[in-house]
Amino acid sequence: MVTAHPLPEGFTEIEVFAIGTALLVEALLGFCLNGLTIISFRKIKELRTPSNLLVLSIALADCGICINAFIAAFSSFLRYWPYGSDGCQIHGFHGFLTALASISSSAAVAWDRYHHYCTRSRLQWSTAASMMVFAWLFAAFWALMPLLGWGEYDYEPLRTCCTLDYSKGDRNYVTFLFALSTFNFMIPGFIMMTAYQSIHQKFRKTGHFKFNTGLPLKTLVICWGPYCLLCSYAAVENVMFIPPKYRMIPALIAKTAPTVDAFVYALGNENYRGGIWQFLTGQKIEKAEVDNKTK
Repeated sequence: MVTAHPLPEGFTEIEVFAIGTALLVEALLGFCLNGLTIISFRKIKELRTPSNLLVLSIALADCGICINAFIAAFSSFLRYWPYGSDGCQIHGFHGFLTALASISSSAAVAWDRYHHYCTRSRLQWSTAASMMVFAWLFAAFWALMPLLGWGEYDYEPLRTCCTLDYSKGDRNYVTFLFALSTFNFMIPGFIMMTAYQSIHQKFRKTGHFKFNTGLPLKTLVICWGPYCLLCSYAAVENVMFIPPKYRMIPALIAKTAPTVDAFVYALGNENYRGGIWQFLTGQKIEKAEVDNKTK
């Protein structure tokens, strides 16, 4: 009979089980929804448009987040991290890569929507592909920095998954966090805010609201804001006085992003939703113009 590993310090049996279960549910639900988004793009010809390529980029990144969460869930049920220090570094890099790519791709979608609705210019395949590649390379650059010494990956409070180490709060951490949050949260957030405000004003003039213009930015702030706030607070104060179980909450909230994104960018898109329905049922999309921009 295998001996169970001791509980992580600061956690009870039920808390460890609850966190593992939450991570598992988030991983499975998000992966299924975003996997459906990816497969539908591949199978339904009408969905393969330049703008939907950016939606695909979000889905790919969110599937990556779900895989990361699934590994964390498995480790949580084991009560320890079984993959060693190198595995921790890989897990931290993978988590940051997919999270930052998801945020950058969301900003790219906002930029595309602004031009479609406000300037009436259509996105070309070359531009869409370039934006997608840039989003992933940009995310890879920032995710790679902690492996090169600017910032550092270490265990989460539960010690069954890995992320940016905010426990030290030293100069190295502060400079990296400032640059990271500026280029990967504040600037994408600003792009989304200005783009959707302009679209909202356009919708008000026409009286036709194609989608909820406030939802994408709210999704960004609600899902990623608590984690960003925790890391920012760690730059000015020692956060180790906060009980470990409470420091895990922002990470759990962030892991809901893939599920929420699927509803905002795919299932919340009338065109994309029709393509998913066609994939699932075989029923052809009714002739409404397949304009992926009704997102």
